[in-house]
Order: sequence, then structure tokens, then C-alpha cells
Amino acid sequence: MEGGVAAQVRAFGREAGGGILGRIARGELGSFQVVIALALIWTIFQIANNRFLTAVNLTNLMLQVTAIAIISIGVVFVLLLGEIDLSVGAVSGLCAAIMAVLTVQHGWSPVLAILAGLLSGTAIGLINGFFNTTFGIPSFVVTLAGLIAWQGALLQVLGSTGTVNLPPSAITDLTSTFYGAGVGWTLAVVVTAGTLGAGLLGRRRRTQAGLEPPPLPGIVLRTVVVGVVMFVGVAILLSDRGVPLAVLILLALTGLFAFITERTKFGRHVYAVGGNAEAARRAGIRVNRVRMTVYALASTLAAAGGIMAASRLLAVNQSSGSGDVLLNAIAGPVIAGTSLFGGRGTVWSALLGALVIGSISNGMDLLGLQSSVKFMITGGVLLAAVTLDAVTRRQRARLGVT
Repeated sequence: MEGGVAAQVRAFGREAGGGILGRIARGELGSFQVVIALALIWTIFQIANNRFLTAVNLTNLMLQVTAIAIISIGVVFVLLLGEIDLSVGAVSGLCAAIMAVLTVQHGWSPVLAILAGLLSGTAIGLINGFFNTTFGIPSFVVTLAGLIAWQGALLQVLGSTGTVNLPPSAITDLTSTFYGAGVGWTLAVVVTAGTLGAGLLGRRRRTQAGLEPPPLPGIVLRTVVVGVVMFVGVAILLSDRGVPLAVLILLALTGLFAFITERTKFGRHVYAVGGNAEAARRAGIRVNRVRMTVYALASTLAAAGGIMAASRLLAVNQSSGSGDVLLNAIAGPVIAGTSLFGGRGTVWSALLGALVIGSISNGMDLLGLQSSVKFMITGGVLLAAVTLDAVTRRQRARLGVT
């Protein structure tokens, strides 16, 4: 009996060590690599400035990345198709402006104004999808035209004032509301238990289907990492103002769309179209419908991100959605492992990537670095991530891994 237990322990160790390390080398555990990179980034900035890991700064960091992360969720769907959407930044600014003008200048209730902003994003996404699928115009061209056009629409909506300030309302409450220990610890328990449950359920389903199940040590390790991050994160947030409503919204959206991509037929169709559109079409998948839906989702989530940004800044102006919004929204998921070539990536990369980009930006702000340096460093990180993705794809192709 003792020998059997010892053999199981040794097998567990080999699987947890060599097996997982091998999967990391093949780019199959991108999330863990990003977590390690994030920890390294935080360590460097904490050494450089001891205010970086304070509760106040980390709370501000979470509020800062919320808008970009929400936009990035939609970008992930587009990237999974092997496409690109260059209009998400402009769309976020335009839809936020529509919301602000309707509620401030036309007296709409905040809830209806938010809904109008989101539906405006959906309509824009359908326009992008229509030109891409009906006329076969590359997404790069369609969304580049949109980037220019929607920036012009933003100026038109704002009018001569150029700025619309948001008074205290349900809109500003989105980023100014904080919850106490009850909500915080409940969130940590639910997310950790959900991670374990989802991993075990997926393993069971693959076993029942006669497929090779994911290694149990990988599920355990992922649960432990998520649990530690959640409980430590909640403790830090509670030591400042509490758990922000904005963070709860971000986690809810990330979890929802992660479920859609991983557990629904639509999600499988997105991966199939991104992997090989012609093969997907021959398999009976309505490729154009999938593309239209993805573009609509991307622009709707861009609108949601723009609304969150307006809520935090308490205003919408002519520069809303411009600057580095587009760069960060696309760079984040790519840095966190979503392939630019389509068919590979997860929604969670939107959150992790936004944290990486946001941490770099936040840390450089604390160090007082100029914007020029920030742009160059962010661009270098993006180039390194894309290079790693290309190398990983070659290795996976050489090993016959799909």
C-alpha cells in the first residue's frame, strides 16, 4: 500500500513538474506565464517606488484598467476570428458621448442613456460586420474607416462645447461605489470554488467523451493560483475603500463571455471560424452570422468600456476613446496569449493583459516617466509578445499540436 501511495505521489510530481513545464514551453499555459510576468512587473516597480503595492494605488489600478479590460473582451472575440477591429477606441468615445449628451442635455434617465449608448455600439458593430461579410472588405480597412468616421461623429455629438460633465448619478456610481467585507469574501470564495468546479467538470466531460482529460495537477494549480490572487486581492481592496462595483462588473462580464467561448456552441463556432473559415463553412457553420455577431459584441463591449471610462473621469470630451485606448485594448489580449492569427486564446487574456498594460503604465507614472517613454516601452512589450506567439505557433506546428 505504501509503495502504491509513493508511486502515486511520484507520478503526481512528474505530472505537476515536467508535464506542466512542458505545456508552458509549448505555450499551452499562457495564463500562468502572464501571472509570473505580472508578479515580476509588480516586484520591479515596488522596488523602484514603494508606493506601487499600497492598497490605494492597487485600488486605483483596478479602476484604471476596468474600461480597457471590458473593451479587450470584445477584441478577443475579433482576434479569435483572425480579424482586427481598429475602431473600438473611437466607438467607446462616441457611445459614451451619446450617453452623456442624452442624460445631461436631453434629460434622459441614466439607465436609458446607458442603454442607448450600448445599443449604439451594437449598431456600429453590425455595420462593420455587414461591410466585411457582404462585400468581403478586409476588417482592417472597414474598421480603419470606422476609426476615422466615428471620431468625426464624436465631435458632432459633443457639439461646440467639446466637453460634457457628468453630475452624480447612476452613471458615476458605476466607478464610485464600493462594497465591504461581506461582498468581498463571498466573491473570493465563489470565484475560487467556481474555478475548481469548472476544471473538474471539464475533466469529467472529456473523460466521459473518451478524450484525454486535462491533468489534475494543472486544475489544482490553477485553482490555488486563482484562490491566492482573489483572497489577497480582496484583502488589499478592503484595506482601502472596499471592493469596487466596477471590478465586480468586469469580473462578471469576463466570466460570462469566458463561459460563452468555452461552453457554448457559439463559442466553438468562433474558434472553428478563426481556425479555418472554409472548413467551418463546409461543416455547416454559418460563418457570416458568426462574424456579424462577433463584430456586434465587440462594438457593444467597446461602448460599455467607454461608459465605464466616462464614469471614472466624470466627463466625456473630444479626446475620449483616443490616445492609447486602441493600442492597449489590442495589446493586452495579445500579450496575455491570444493569437493574432486566430483560433487560439481565451477571454481571461483580456483581464490579464489589461493588468499587465495597466501595471506598466501605472508604474511608469509613479516613476514620473514621460509619455514618449511609456509608448516605446508598451510597444516593445507588444512586439515581444507577438514574437513569442509566432515562435510558439511554429513549435506547436512542428510537434503537431493544434
